[in-house]
Amino acid sequence: MKRTASAVWQGSLKTGKGALTSPGGALKNTEYSFGSRFELGAGTNPEELIAAAHAGCFAMALSAELGKAGFTPDKLEVTAEVSLDNVPPAGWTVTASHLVLTARIPGIDRAKFDEIAGQAKAGCPISRLLNAKVTLAATLA
Repeated sequence: MKRTASAVWQGSLKTGKGALTSPGGALKNTEYSFGSRFELGAGTNPEELIAAAHAGCFAMALSAELGKAGFTPDKLEVTAEVSLDNVPPAGWTVTASHLVLTARIPGIDRAKFDEIAGQAKAGCPISRLLNAKVTLAATLA
């Protein structure tokens, strides 16, 4: 299975702008720019999209692992915080992704929850893709 997305960039790094598109429709000429990436400008940025991908992937991986153990979550809320740092000599690098999970899972105890959440974090395809430190703060509601 392969998935695609495309980017079009016009102009210089600091004054130019780009648009991102994905065939599934989530991105349709979605604007991104230097301002949206390195400042607080309008539009998206690659790191925000990586964070969305990581949060979504982890939620699905956790649901799968819970199912294998006989649990069905009522709700999994996941936020991923991706860190982009200027690391000499490489330059700008994604150095970490921190997952924050709040879960409602009937019948599970804390130890089992922690075990399964850790397995999902390690097994999530986006976690494995990132050449960065991946951490998790999990709350069982």
